[in-house]
This record gives sequence, structure tokens and C-alpha cells, in this order.
Amino acid sequence: MIDALEGRFFLAFIALMEEKSFSRAAERLGYVQSTITTHIQQLEKIVGQKLVHRYPRGMELTEAGKVFAQYAYQYVHLIRSLDEHMHELTEPSGTIRIRAQESFFLTRMLPFIQAYTSSMPSVNVRIEHGTHQDILNGVLNHELDFGIVPQNPNRHELLFDPMLEETIVFAASEPVARQVQKAGAQVLGDQLFISNGTSCLYHTSASDVLKKAGITVKDALELPSLEMIKQYVSCGKGFALVPEIAIRNEIQTGTLQVLPFAPEMNFTHGLIAHRNREHSATAKGFQTALMDFYRTPNILSPS
Repeated sequence: MIDALEGRFFLAFIALMEEKSFSRAAERLGYVQSTITTHIQQLEKIVGQKLVHRYPRGMELTEAGKVFAQYAYQYVHLIRSLDEHMHELTEPSGTIRIRAQESFFLTRMLPFIQAYTSSMPSVNVRIEHGTHQDILNGVLNHELDFGIVPQNPNRHELLFDPMLEETIVFAASEPVARQVQKAGAQVLGDQLFISNGTSCLYHTSASDVLKKAGITVKDALELPSLEMIKQYVSCGKGFALVPEIAIRNEIQTGTLQVLPFAPEMNFTHGLIAHRNREHSATAKGFQTALMDFYRTPNILSPS
């Protein structure tokens, strides 16, 4: 099998899997669509398994395709690492893929990324956002070099390096906060609970706290971004669980207030990497720079 496999087949498969469209995969790689089709057909012939189900409006991986995907990412990673190691004889270069929760990137990562990309112009840092499980899956499947998660996943396949402690608070507009102060936290049962969705670790923690407080939320709303959540809540529409640092400006202006009924909730964010992934010198340098940045006192305890 190994003699028949070519790197371009793996690249075509990954592009198709990520784009979920033969035409978009072809456009991404600069091919005509028939080339992608041919590469996938050749792959399926070589491995002796059907890898994708083709539909008029897209595709999805078969069970064999899901297994193959993990090895495809590892193959491409090894080839790119070799290429980067050769280029690193002169200067750091290549692509680093990292995934974090949107709220963490917006409130914590931007200063580091600005400084790092300015000092390392030949390194392409590809940042993605996702839920806690999205991040874990990306690292476990070798799709990513690193992930940033709000707590130690305690998986033997993963290395976890603590970065900083994050305080999470319930926030609401001034009118809603006044209702809670006047009538108690039970009034939140009639309010809309707003979050990034049930797959978000913060949402799960919020639900546990509300349950312990005897609050039964009748309605919830899932919004895709931190900024949308803040804007919606500031209009007096419900309450949300957000990182304290994310609403400091709103607290100062009186747009939002912290609801005091719940105990302080803290999460230890950390960098995760696959235990068996061989990182390039560029990736290792990125990891060192990232951890050094977050271990400085002004980052761990922002004013």
C-alpha cells in the first residue's frame, strides 16, 4: 500500500473533508474538480475501502474515512514538519494550528498573537475557535498542533500545561440585577439564560450552579459569539455566564452587573498537545513563547 500512496492524495482528502465539497476542495488546492474526484477514487482503490459518501449537495465520511482522516493528518503533519525543519536551519517558518474558545482568544490571546506574529513573520499562526470538545477532538485526531482548554481534560493521550486561572461570573443588565437584589435569585427562573450552547463547558457549569441554587431556567438561548451574548444581555434580555475579564468595561460603564448569588467560579486554562505528536522546532518555539507570555505577573493578574 505504501508504495502507491502519494502526498497529493492525502492533501485532496483533507481538503475535501474540511470543505465538505468537491468543488471547494478543488478551488482550495488550485485543481479542477475532476482531479479531486480522481484522487479520492485512487485512495479508495488503494486502501480497499469507501472513504466518502457523495451527495448532490456535499459529502460525509464513511466509518473507514473517519479512521483514515486521523492518519491523513499525521502524514501531512510529518511531511510539513520535515519541510519546516529544513527551513528552520535559516529561520522559524511554517504553519501552527491552534484552537481555543472564542472568549479566551478575544480577552486573552490577542496581545500575544500580535507580538509573536510581528517577531516571526515567516510563521503562519492559524487560530480557530471551538467548544471544549471541538478542541479536544482536534488535538486527539492530530488535526491541530495545540489547543487551549478551560480545564485539565485528564486524558492519558494529552499533555496539559496550565496557563492562567479565569474567573467566571453571572452577568445581567442593571434592571435584571435590581430584580435579583430585590426578590432573590429565584426570579432568574423567569429570565432567558444565554450561552454558547450546551457543548460549552461554561454552560454546563452554569447549569450545575443554578440547579444547586434551586433555580429552574424555563428558557435558554444559544448565541455563537461572546460579543453577541454581551449585547443581548445588556439590552435587558436575560442573563449569561461569562469570563469576568470580558465584561470589565461594561461593569465600569454600568451596562452590565455581576449577579452575586453564586459562589466564585474559577477555571484553570491550559495548553494541550498530543503526547505522541512530534512538534517541529518552530512549534516548540511557539509553545515556549506562549507559556512564557502567560506566566508573567501582568498577564496572570490583569488590572
